[in-house]
Amino acid sequence: MEERQALASFGALSQETRLQIVRMLVVAGPDGMSAGSIAERLEVSPSNISFHLKELDRAGLIDQRREARSIIYTANYDALSELVRFLMEDCCSGHPQIMVPATAATCRTPSTDNI
Repeated sequence: MEERQALASFGALSQETRLQIVRMLVVAGPDGMSAGSIAERLEVSPSNISFHLKELDRAGLIDQRREARSIIYTANYDALSELVRFLMEDCCSGHPQIMVPATAATCRTPSTDNI
């Protein structure tokens, strides 16, 4: 991942609602969620959610697909993995034991209470 793309991704994630959306979509998996469902769950107006989804899409962190009359949003797992790799690529200064706790934490089952 190029630094410019990483900055765009971090910029998109640096807003509370957008971070909540990405976390929610990660949990939703490949089935994804409609914009209306996301707005309802976060108790945010549909126009506000649309703005945030557009920013996340522009940063490449989410994907969208049309299903009948709805647009379904999903996390872009490849982009999120690249972002994590970008953070970790210079990690550990030759001490791989430092990386073990960081990588172990990435594959836990998220609590839906925190979303």
